[in-house]
Amino acid sequence: MSGANDIYEIVVACQKGERSAQKALYELFAPKMLGVCMRYASNRETAEDFLQDGFIRVFDNIEKFRFKGSFEGWMRRVIVNMIIESFRKRKIETELTDNFPDGDGEVPGEGIEDQVPSLGELLGLIQQLPERYRMVFNLYVLEERTHEQIAEELGISVGTSKSNLSRARKWLQERLRNAKKMEAAKI
Repeated sequence: MSGANDIYEIVVACQKGERSAQKALYELFAPKMLGVCMRYASNRETAEDFLQDGFIRVFDNIEKFRFKGSFEGWMRRVIVNMIIESFRKRKIETELTDNFPDGDGEVPGEGIEDQVPSLGELLGLIQQLPERYRMVFNLYVLEERTHEQIAEELGISVGTSKSNLSRARKWLQERLRNAKKMEAAKI
């Protein structure tokens, strides 16, 4: 990755609308931001769409970046917010059910952390989560948002956020257990 001065110069050039700087910024951050998008998408094609839309949003708003924190963190936030907005638009078409009981968000028993899957396996499983579970899981676990923040951002209740996280964890644990059983059967 380039040094802070290089990134500063590229961002300043992007703020002036220089196309070559936009290309340089894209080439510098696209692989990492694709990884972020992959956690929210059900497949690579959707993740690539998120990435393209996210970079458009970044370039449209880059003049708002004031160099008061890391540019990468700011860019990540812009892209994740764009994904959330996309999720909200789809939510209107396919309403999320809001009738889950209020839970504490915890699943008793063995935790996901105890099962130690590879990063690739875990990413693959996260991508297979139903969308409403995947969004809450990513925002809570990876983006470290609170249930209150998630509820506000996704337009759901806090109880639904907790329930969806609990169901996501349970879903992942079941898949991990099944994968372990299948591996054990091969031996």
